[in-house]
Amino acid sequence: MKSFNELFDKTESTWKTLNEWVENAKNHVELLPVNSKENQKILLELQITTKSLLGTVVYYTGGILVNDGWLRILGSGDSRLPRNLATWNQIENGQSMRLPGSLLVADDVVGGFFAINGGAFEGNIGDVFYLAPDTLEWENLDMSYSDFVNWTLTGDVNRFYETFQWENWSDMVRKATGDKGILIYPYLWAEGEEIELRSKSIVPVNELWELNLDNRKKLGLE
Repeated sequence: MKSFNELFDKTESTWKTLNEWVENAKNHVELLPVNSKENQKILLELQITTKSLLGTVVYYTGGILVNDGWLRILGSGDSRLPRNLATWNQIENGQSMRLPGSLLVADDVVGGFFAINGGAFEGNIGDVFYLAPDTLEWENLDMSYSDFVNWTLTGDVNRFYETFQWENWSDMVRKATGDKGILIYPYLWAEGEEIELRSKSIVPVNELWELNLDNRKKLGLE
């Protein structure tokens, strides 16, 4: 196991790169304050270096909120995002118990989850996969974690989500802290009314995760 000194990059080059991305972001981005009681511990648990963007997000931020919190990228945790990379993944001996063979790194407020492939999915190791709430399939985004974070900051995120968003969606999203999400019913993968007419309620994000897993089993996707 590497020590903290071996994992910490004194040049802070990746942290500087992330700040440049934020300065040039096309979307509304908030870097949450770092949780200094947890950040070093998470690096050691996961054995990730701050030379990597993943390590930088964990060590220097409490997480990243994009577009009023529609997208949440996990870091060391904050009052507005009271989950961190290690606790959400239920890390034991450096491995995720929540989704073995992967690492959940981000999610959206309507129940979509992003994971780095560590062997759980068919495809390249290190690629980011998306559990899409409208299909309940794990979709390969064909991008690395760094490319994914860059896309959340500078890409057309609203276009990606245009079929999931309703008029004045940001009003409700702002009320959902990072440990919550919005349950849409009928589910996004089910037939039903247009998105404007479906019911929406704020629930724990873990409830959205468990619902996705249960519904995947019912639909024979597991």
